[in-house]
Amino acid sequence: MELRHLRYFVAVAEELNFSRAAERLHMAQPPLSQQIRSLEQELGVQLFERTKHQVRLTTAGIVFLQEARLTLQAAEQAIRTAQRASRGEIGRLVVGFASVAAYSVLPEILRVFRERFPEIEFLLYELNTGLQVQGLLNSAIDVGFLFTPIHESGLELMSVREEPLVVALPETHPLATLPQVSVSALADESFILFPRHLAPSFYDLILSASQQAGFSPKVAQEANQLQTMINLVAGGMGIALVPACLQNLQRTGVVYKDLQGKVSHLQTAMIWRRNDSSSVLYNFIQVVKETIQMSQGFGL
Repeated sequence: MELRHLRYFVAVAEELNFSRAAERLHMAQPPLSQQIRSLEQELGVQLFERTKHQVRLTTAGIVFLQEARLTLQAAEQAIRTAQRASRGEIGRLVVGFASVAAYSVLPEILRVFRERFPEIEFLLYELNTGLQVQGLLNSAIDVGFLFTPIHESGLELMSVREEPLVVALPETHPLATLPQVSVSALADESFILFPRHLAPSFYDLILSASQQAGFSPKVAQEANQLQTMINLVAGGMGIALVPACLQNLQRTGVVYKDLQGKVSHLQTAMIWRRNDSSSVLYNFIQVVKETIQMSQGFGL
């Protein structure tokens, strides 16, 4: 039995007239009558009582009509679902992100994407750079937001944000009253840093800025999260060079100051598998591109 046989049956059952049913199905009446007889033979039951002037459903036909309609509805729903999945309108996206992305580009990207594709299920994991790369290579995540550069074959990168570093100081620090702070003025300070293995490019950028200013930073404490770094600054444990977007994280006892002079900017990128053909991922990438272009247009 094929779905078309059910459609033939339902048309005849609703019209109770083979001629009208054939016209509705855009086919000739004799082949339709033959298909219905073949269906009855296959089922081993009579579905219609036929006279010269009337066609009506048997008891078996009435029951079969209910089930045939449900089957056709389920098949149509399955087709619509498959088509929507093919267009990337339903499905799941697993996103890894460095904590800096949560204070900059990621919230707006997720908001726009959720508005356009409300039925996509999101799984979000805060992961360091190494874990994101590993997660992409073993398909544990679909897309990541991390610091560049990254040198790994098979992965695609798209820059989503470039921003300067700022210095986070305890509000009672003597430098906190200055409009800007030079990196060289931090030579004798105790630094709170990310461990290098968690974010090598971020660590190396701070190290490079310090060395260009003529010193190597004295590391008082390492912290695995940006929020933890800021809390340690508030507690007077030291100072921290952080991405400018972290100024969105306001913490009592901490002030942020721009750095004087030429300091390389920190780049955040979106990363995904080059051979990933997911329609959901494709739609997400398009939303990211549009969101970034819009933010740049507004100077954000």
